[in-house]
Amino acid sequence: MAISGKRMMSLLKTLGFERLSTYEGEKKAAEILCEEIRTIGLTPVVETFMAPRYTVTNCSLTVTAPFEQSIPCTGYGFSGNDAKDGIEAEFQYIEGFEPIDLQNVKGKIVLITQGLTISGYEALIKAGAVGFIATAGTFRDKLSETDLDERMLRDKHTEHGKLPGVCIRVKDALSLIPKHPTRVRLTLAQEEGEAESQNVICEIKGSTYPDEVVIYTAHYDTVRFSKGFFDNSTGSAMVMELIRHYHENPPKRTVRFVFCGSEERGLLGSKAYVAAHEEELSNIRLCINLDMAGPILGKEMANVTGEEALCHALSFIYKEAGYPMVVRQDIYSSDSIPFADKGIPGINFFRAASPGTSQIHCRYDVIDILSGESLAKTTKFVAYFSDRVINAAFFPIERKMPDNMVEKIDRYLLKKKNS
Repeated sequence: MAISGKRMMSLLKTLGFERLSTYEGEKKAAEILCEEIRTIGLTPVVETFMAPRYTVTNCSLTVTAPFEQSIPCTGYGFSGNDAKDGIEAEFQYIEGFEPIDLQNVKGKIVLITQGLTISGYEALIKAGAVGFIATAGTFRDKLSETDLDERMLRDKHTEHGKLPGVCIRVKDALSLIPKHPTRVRLTLAQEEGEAESQNVICEIKGSTYPDEVVIYTAHYDTVRFSKGFFDNSTGSAMVMELIRHYHENPPKRTVRFVFCGSEERGLLGSKAYVAAHEEELSNIRLCINLDMAGPILGKEMANVTGEEALCHALSFIYKEAGYPMVVRQDIYSSDSIPFADKGIPGINFFRAASPGTSQIHCRYDVIDILSGESLAKTTKFVAYFSDRVINAAFFPIERKMPDNMVEKIDRYLLKKKNS
């Protein structure tokens, strides 16, 4: 069965809805993937895991002195309920998280515009701030055409405590600061807990070397407001097409396919898979991750999280195939990371969209910038490369993680502090 861009685009359209971790959209998408696998003639396995979930029930921000003004806002998930009845405090805009920026923030609600790093959040708490206001968007945003980000604190933030926070538009911050507000009132109530997310798994046993496994990963969840066509229905459609390919062309080695849930919440699906299958990881020789492909205008890319020799091998194969691409040794912020953390080499195939032609993590992650022809092009090369590896007389890729990649993985997973 030939790889079909038309079929992949059809799956993209079927998945064209918000698929937020732990909510009904993500579960519906998992059911769609399962049914698609069944139509191929294979049996999917669904593995559930618990993922963090929050629901903001009340959120407001009001300037109370020297004037009164209500500011539209969204609440930071997992920033607690200390402000459920509202907290009023002095207001201060801080330009950074250096000691000089924080010397007078005790007891105040602060506005930050540089992003909320974990180290910055820790510094805010230690300095005695009682709440924070972050910014999102650009000065060009139109209310009718953009959504105000919904954000959440991660575990590494809340290890240092919980500080109530909200997010406002950059446009509102730009108009607010020249008015010199001195006091604000912040209200934030939310339900915090956990709920089920799920990975969808399919496997085709190898005919000759069944104990040697190549695993394919792609996430299918989205963030709030996004239908996630580019990020990452495209990767999910590519994995589905590869399932068809190996069902029709039985591989010598076992191929395992994992559609990962809750990637957008911090690679939670792939982390859950690795944790649940610890004893089986020694059989996995390579992880191929597919995250974002198909833009009409773009460049084929591959990030190799493994030995430099694998970069050279991949470069040889793309030249042999006449398939222009850029190969580099690096990590990639997606589901290959938890496998790489266990010493399993990863290749992240993706097609980088040309500047100005795509947006992700918002309502503008649309199907219009994608094409079946482009999706099929990338998928055909991934299948070509995979066939060479999976059906080799001897597995050609060393299961080893070089020190420079270990360093990057450790920093990404916050095992080490970034300088």
